[in-house]
Amino acid sequence: MIARLEGTLVRDGEQIIVDCNGVGYEVTCSAYTLGVLPSDGARVTLKVYTKVSETDIALYGFYDLQERALFDRLITVKNVGPSTAIAILSGAAPRDLVGLIARGDVVGLTKIKGVGKKTAELLVVELRDKCQELLLSWTAEGGVRPVAAVTGAARRASAPNRHPMLDEVASALIGMGWRPAEADGAVADLAVTDDTSIETLLRQALRSMPR
Repeated sequence: MIARLEGTLVRDGEQIIVDCNGVGYEVTCSAYTLGVLPSDGARVTLKVYTKVSETDIALYGFYDLQERALFDRLITVKNVGPSTAIAILSGAAPRDLVGLIARGDVVGLTKIKGVGKKTAELLVVELRDKCQELLLSWTAEGGVRPVAAVTGAARRASAPNRHPMLDEVASALIGMGWRPAEADGAVADLAVTDDTSIETLLRQALRSMPR
């Protein structure tokens, strides 16, 4: 399976071609990736998902790890294949999409072209917990780190004497769309023990967030 392509970019609408030493690979990308790719003729590296059927081989390309991580989860949802996942990813940046799913915002999801109410509800039911974990694992620079890792420094100024794990939870809540003051209030009374995980703390905080 092709997992990565590096070569010269040839733009062709929603389809692009990556020329690797004279061999051109046609790749389908979301509007998000098309918007961040360099100009025609530049060198490019794409993460690739390969779909093989009896009659076709299709390549789907991703500019960053966050979009690829969300794509991998989208295609596990009933009736969401690679083409549908790419259409969903074209509706917003990966972090914004994950935020909508993580907080169960069905109305917000239905505003994305091609996402009906039933699909939006399925995304929330099947991916809500996974998207909450994704937000905890994503760095501000577009990278991915282990969910359980604690960096010791939140992506914003932390409250005095607050446990680093609570900084991570507050940062994740802000990433989902809540205001910093709301996030601070949600984590203020959470208790951190030796066996507490960030995932557990996030779920506890979400129960107290305004809807």
